[in-house]
Amino acid sequence: MKITREVKTAVLVLSAIALLIFGYYFLKGNNLLDGSRTFYAVYDDVEGLARSSKVTINGLQVGKVTDIQIIDSRGNLAITFTVENDFEFSKNSIARIYGGGIIGGKSLAIVPTYEQGQMAKDGDTLNSEIEEGLLELVNDRLTPLQKKIENVIVSVDSLVNGFNEILDPNTRQNLRNSFASLDRTMASLENTSGTLNGILTDNKPKLDRTFTNLDEMSYNFNSFSDSLAEVNLAGIVNDFEEIAADLKNVAAKANSTDGTVGKLLNDPKVYDNLDRATKQLEQLLQDVKLNPKRYVHISVFGKRNKDYKPPKDSLK
Repeated sequence: MKITREVKTAVLVLSAIALLIFGYYFLKGNNLLDGSRTFYAVYDDVEGLARSSKVTINGLQVGKVTDIQIIDSRGNLAITFTVENDFEFSKNSIARIYGGGIIGGKSLAIVPTYEQGQMAKDGDTLNSEIEEGLLELVNDRLTPLQKKIENVIVSVDSLVNGFNEILDPNTRQNLRNSFASLDRTMASLENTSGTLNGILTDNKPKLDRTFTNLDEMSYNFNSFSDSLAEVNLAGIVNDFEEIAADLKNVAAKANSTDGTVGKLLNDPKVYDNLDRATKQLEQLLQDVKLNPKRYVHISVFGKRNKDYKPPKDSLK
């Protein structure tokens, strides 16, 4: 049977249309010749998940995300993804968005469950879940640190304001004056140090002689110490002890009434006799002074002196 030109043209056009449709879906990430299963999951936020993001099971890529659409007025998103192998998992398995970092994007992982029950089939909607990525974890860790840094900044700002209040123009001027005074003091100390150096330089010979004399005095003192060490201190101490014992004996005898000294010091009769004799002697001297003719008298006839004056306090 001869194929006409019109049939060939029709077959060519249909083939071109089929190739165009196949290429369109292929470019969109859908392979019309692939027998993979299609699943759905609903999220309120896809965390940056994009079309053509990979779908994994236990870390193995088994498909990709084919479509993301807004499904209601609240902004909930429905994700369409494919699974390209025949791995069986329960309908209660979880479609978890994970990953995401500074460079890499988000991915979708199927967390399978193997409990007995209905298995997932093409077109089912799986439970959704979002795992915190690197940026979220860093943000969670940095948020408390940010608050602390803000508190520190506020404290530093308060401290700076306090310093600004303290360091008013008058205080700053006083500080400048203090530093200027300190500078002058240091200059004076430097001049004083130079003067002391000059004095020490001028008097160096005298200082040398002084230190020489001190050395000689130290040597003489050492010699005196050696001589003193050679003295029989034990004998001198014994002599002093004997003298002290003799003095003690003398004091004991003086305190007792046995000896002459003790009687003179301790017997009241001796004191009374001495006191009476002293008074009699005093009266005798007074009588001699008042009546000298009574004791020195030359008379031819032996007449008594009629002008006798008795001494005061005469003994009765």
